Amino acid sequence: MDGGAGARTQDVAAHWWRRRRRIERSSRRKSRLVFGAGLAVLLAVVFAGSLNKAALDRLTFLVFDAYQRIEPRVQAGAPIVVVDIDEASIAALGQWPWPRSVLARMVDRMAEAGAATIAFDIVFPEADRTSLGAMARDLQASGARVELPPGGLADNDTILAEAFERAGNVTAGIAVSNETTARLAAPRSGLSFAGADPRAFLPPFTGGIQNIPRLQEAARGAGFFTFPPSRDGVVRVIPTIQAAQGQIFPSLALEALRVAQGAGSLVVRSTGASGELDAGRPGVTAVRTGDLEVPTGPEGEFWVYFSGLPQMRTISASALLSEETGAEEALGATLGGHIVLVGTSAVGLRDLVATPIAAAMPGVRVHAEIVDQIVGQTFLQRPDWAPGAETLAALTFGVLFLLLQRRRGALVSSVALVSLLVLAAAVSWFAFARYRLLLDPILPSLAILAAFGATMPILLLLTDREKAFVRSAFARYLAPSLVERLAENPAALRLGGETREITVLFSDIRSFTTLSETLDPDALTLLLNGFLTPMTDILLRHEATIDKYIGDAIMAFWNAPLDISDHRRKACLAALAMQEGLAALNRETGSSLSIGIGLHAGPACVGNLGSSQRFSYSAIGDGVNLASRTEGLTKFYGVPIAVTQSVRDGAQGLAFVEIDRVRVVGRREPVVLHALLGDAAFARRASFGKLAEGHGAMLDAYRAGSVEAASALLLALQRHAPDALAKLYGLYAARLAALVTDPPPPDWDGVFEAREK
Repeated sequence: MDGGAGARTQDVAAHWWRRRRRIERSSRRKSRLVFGAGLAVLLAVVFAGSLNKAALDRLTFLVFDAYQRIEPRVQAGAPIVVVDIDEASIAALGQWPWPRSVLARMVDRMAEAGAATIAFDIVFPEADRTSLGAMARDLQASGARVELPPGGLADNDTILAEAFERAGNVTAGIAVSNETTARLAAPRSGLSFAGADPRAFLPPFTGGIQNIPRLQEAARGAGFFTFPPSRDGVVRVIPTIQAAQGQIFPSLALEALRVAQGAGSLVVRSTGASGELDAGRPGVTAVRTGDLEVPTGPEGEFWVYFSGLPQMRTISASALLSEETGAEEALGATLGGHIVLVGTSAVGLRDLVATPIAAAMPGVRVHAEIVDQIVGQTFLQRPDWAPGAETLAALTFGVLFLLLQRRRGALVSSVALVSLLVLAAAVSWFAFARYRLLLDPILPSLAILAAFGATMPILLLLTDREKAFVRSAFARYLAPSLVERLAENPAALRLGGETREITVLFSDIRSFTTLSETLDPDALTLLLNGFLTPMTDILLRHEATIDKYIGDAIMAFWNAPLDISDHRRKACLAALAMQEGLAALNRETGSSLSIGIGLHAGPACVGNLGSSQRFSYSAIGDGVNLASRTEGLTKFYGVPIAVTQSVRDGAQGLAFVEIDRVRVVGRREPVVLHALLGDAAFARRASFGKLAEGHGAMLDAYRAGSVEAASALLLALQRHAPDALAKLYGLYAARLAALVTDPPPPDWDGVFEAREK
């Protein structure tokens, strides 16, 4: 082999390596740019979301609403009955408002039926204009002559107040509001508190609307029935207590439970009380009524966990006044010992609210849900550490996503995006389903999506540019399939040296020096390029890495810089294809070129080799030298393709016959060489099987020193020997003839000593 093209190929290799370094520098810059952009957007989203959490509440509430629809609360079975002023009642008793004498009869019927408490989700702030006494006075004021009985006419408000007093367990409804400064009467329930005064934590209201004094005084309890407004109008969070004009009022549901239990006062526990931790934000922690306690937020609020109350009884208000036989017994069975909530569902009365489980629910049913939830002691909690945990999760998930994206690229990033979103949702759902904790997955999810949205366009743009550059940089030196693999993962191309198991190929044109002496430079160049181009194409198709062209010789290897599966077999098939390609080239050009190919597989050092002025990506080591020696021995044995035992062992099924055991220059241990004659189809031919069997028997006899037997077997082989083995068998014939006159010594092992490289 000569080195006519060595300088040029070294320049090409150096250029190849410089491009590799440029790609790695570009990859690092790309990684830093994408990570920095993603981190900036991540911090901006988390910071904005933490400062302005209300902006995310809409999405958060939708998630929590969905949880309630997926897994509603199991109804506790609290003894509740709703007396509904429905459309049927309006049709039967006339338009609302009804005379309070009618309501008094209803109260009497409920009390007689044994109701534990009667709570009105209604307020009576004005006197009843339908009272006969009031109507008579109006007529008299108009000049009409009206004669009244000696005792006068009973007032409807008085009739209803007397009914309240007879029942002794009525809870009146009130409303607290900032839209009025009207004076509110003192709460009917007592109040005690442990810890700080709750009035310091509750939003103050300026006034409210209550029942006329006669009714307010006759009621055993009074509780507010108003629901605080929300941005989307959905009832989710309800206060248990509210502060107005320096006084604390309980909710209607809480007051109804107090009256039903016969309790005298409410107990409010705040931070600073015994057993309560003051973690920085003071506030209410729980409200107790009788034997029932409600854990609350700092302003005394709690989340309503809806069940839908599928088993709760609802009766029409008109049924209370039924005179049918057995009506009283039926009412006793329905209302006895129950908390009776009186409210409206008639559309015209507009006491309908939106809840997480229904677009329109009568307000009285919401109060029933609250009573049932408190009795069942099943509560949703939004712990005070939740915002901090959600912010930390957003930062952790976002940074984890960016790190995965930085190291693994777009595909893994997309998988990581979906995985982290699923993880955020799963943790949130698990906290709700298992512990009834409300942890928001929105901020972590938005952080991940923001990082993805900010970085993915940049990553894809830079990755596409990088892939295009990789393809242009390596298309001449690597197989197309390897170029695509490298374009997908440029990091797989390591800088520096590394030891890898590779298969090395050397090929050389026979008698090229003699041939070059007969051709002028232009013809020689044309001939060389015409040979190297198709050979290179064949090697690239078989996933080889072209190391260098050394004049007429080619050095290539497999399994570096990228992993190549089954690289020994692919190298053998490439060598066979080169011989076939050369035959086709000879037929086309009328030339008679022939090549020898040597293959060896083993560890070698591959990487940046050379000097600081010039370097190339190449392979060195004993294995590379042995491949070169193997190619040189093809001339001596006359075989087109010779491979070492390591290649033979890794390319099972192809047509091999053993050539010899050779002790090459520079190695003490003999090398077993094999001739590669054909592919798997060739190996399955019966003629090859017969040849391989006879060939092996001949070698065994030769190495055993059985000259006559070996000669007979060799003679039989030579009659049908393929051209590729003709010279080999001639060598063995000469060796056997020499052994006749000069028998082998007793320690003879049949190993051939190669004297030349």
